[in-house]
Amino acid sequence: MKGLIGKKVGMTQIFDDDGVAVPVTVIQAGPCYVTQVRTPEKDGYTAVQLGYEEVKPKRLTAGQRGHLKRNDLPPLRYLREFRVEQVDVQEGDQITVAVFEVGDKVDVTGTSKGRGFAGAVKRHGFAGGPKTHGQSDRWRATGSRGAATYPGKTWKGSRAPGRMGNRRVTVQGLTVMWVDPERHLIAVKGAVPGPRNGLVILRASKK
Repeated sequence: MKGLIGKKVGMTQIFDDDGVAVPVTVIQAGPCYVTQVRTPEKDGYTAVQLGYEEVKPKRLTAGQRGHLKRNDLPPLRYLREFRVEQVDVQEGDQITVAVFEVGDKVDVTGTSKGRGFAGAVKRHGFAGGPKTHGQSDRWRATGSRGAATYPGKTWKGSRAPGRMGNRRVTVQGLTVMWVDPERHLIAVKGAVPGPRNGLVILRASKK
């Protein structure tokens, strides 16, 4: 199974064999524990639940502690499920970054940085109004988003000012550039969603 939970360390750059600087994101992924295996016979679908980051037992509810105690696992802060077609692990197993190799393609999921309430220019990249011809308050305005007679309203889903960021985002097809199993680090080419120390999920790429 190629899937891990981790935290974003930050961005840097490495040089490939041709001396070209490649921007990478370093992620501290795992070690993760297999906390539960779901089967079609019992649960109706096939999945593997992983746990990540040991914490003090008092940080968890009694139900969470009991769930982990079934397999003599330490108290873990994060539990996430990975849908799989075939289960090749058992409850209690430990998974590290060693499951990935340089050159593998991965999909990385995280929560984007929250920007609060933002205008249309920042949120959607609108150009804004003209800076001349007598305008005084239309520079960063949204502008017209609908006609008067028909539809006589603004269509649902129109781009407008609103809350920006703080959403679940998945970046697909990132290349694994470097793996360090001893320090549980993995570097992928390009950027991944979220701030430093933000929780991220790595999976084998679907495409």
